[in-house]
Amino acid sequence: MTEAADYDAIGRSIQQQLTGGQAGDEQLAQFPPARLAPDFFALVRQFCFGMFWSRPNLSLRDRSMITVAMLAAMGKQDELRGHLAGALRMGVSKDELVEVLMQVGVYAGVPAAVSALSTAATVLGTD
Repeated sequence: MTEAADYDAIGRSIQQQLTGGQAGDEQLAQFPPARLAPDFFALVRQFCFGMFWSRPNLSLRDRSMITVAMLAAMGKQDELRGHLAGALRMGVSKDELVEVLMQVGVYAGVPAAVSALSTAATVLGTD
């Protein structure tokens, strides 16, 4: 019988890679939604990052680009901001992120892409 994976530890490691080490419990305690529902955010860490982001057939870099595209398509600007910064940490270039967000315009609509590009301008800069 194999030992069960520690999805909390795996998820924490992935979140720390995405946030540059800023995904500890002390940072989470400063996030009002996490103070309100700490158990929910522990489940997010275990399920999203521990169970899915750690799967072997896509790299963290690829998962990061996919997540950016989906958040942009759904109009989730707060989450997009964090995942854009995480994508940069995963080695996705500014130019690649701009292309991803432009592609969103084709499949999710121009307004979604404009909103996402506006958010990206604050994270990536306009240089």
